[in-house]
Amino acid sequence: AARGARVTALDFSHGMLEQARKKPGADRVNFIEHDIAKPLPLPDRAFDRVLCALVIDHVADLNGLFTELGRICSADGSIIISSMHPAMMLKGVQARFTDPTTGIETRPESVPNQLSDYITAAVAAKLHIDHISEHLADESLAKIAPRAEKHLGWPLLLMLRLTPKA
Repeated sequence: AARGARVTALDFSHGMLEQARKKPGADRVNFIEHDIAKPLPLPDRAFDRVLCALVIDHVADLNGLFTELGRICSADGSIIISSMHPAMMLKGVQARFTDPTTGIETRPESVPNQLSDYITAAVAAKLHIDHISEHLADESLAKIAPRAEKHLGWPLLLMLRLTPKA
């Protein structure tokens, strides 16, 4: 947004959107409160870049979500998806948030999707997989994020870049 792009941000959490609205430059972002497990309230082919960051491991209907992401992405655009790697669930790790004021921990429901589920959903949504990568915890990550040390050698992050098929 700071460079002139028209940015739309979508989240189901009113609280998370309130936090985002406090950030510098937020006045240039269109914020929408919406659950991505439902059809997106966005026009067809309206976005050159679609970013779905660290949320698909909470979505049961991957086919529906990937179809929606493809619908809103322009024909020459791309969709970038990041997710906690499915291997983390094998270690009992899932997303959690701690309220800094109350100390209350929230663990949003996670879905045990596998790598093959993401690939199958992309193919079913008629999306081309341009890139897929799995990122392991290594010593350099552990130096900057000490919590990663207990996961050395394990894949932490899954990345996908998808494009609509012509």
